[in-house]
Amino acid sequence: MAITRWTNRNPWREFDALTHRLGLFGDDFPTPSRAGGWLPAVNVEETADELVLTAELPGLTEEHVEVEVENNILTLRGEKEEERTEGEPGGKVHLWERSYGSFQRSFTLPRTVRADQISADFEHGILTVRMPKAPEAKSRRITIGTPADS
Repeated sequence: MAITRWTNRNPWREFDALTHRLGLFGDDFPTPSRAGGWLPAVNVEETADELVLTAELPGLTEEHVEVEVENNILTLRGEKEEERTEGEPGGKVHLWERSYGSFQRSFTLPRTVRADQISADFEHGILTVRMPKAPEAKSRRITIGTPADS
């Protein structure tokens, strides 16, 4: 029996490709991967003291990005404008894979995050959102002792 490597596939991308090949919905059908134009890649990591969300936003500056927290929901939104310049007369575009347009991603925060202390930094196209944990959410070591009745 052969071992096949499993890849983390985006089922919506496959749905997009299938509907495009079959021409089922036309080009204006808003599937999740195209609904806002594009979606930035995001990582969420947890340390002992905080959750850290990083988002890839190439070609954007902090003026193009909004970070908002409301009702324990963290929302990232912004817009990546198309930078298309006219080339030589009679020139043709042979491949156009870069995505443009507005985006919005929302994440429900766990109750352990202190929403009033969330901070964000933007550097070299990477948005970093730091979400400190509440003291009661941090792990602590419990010492095992003898019972009080002994």
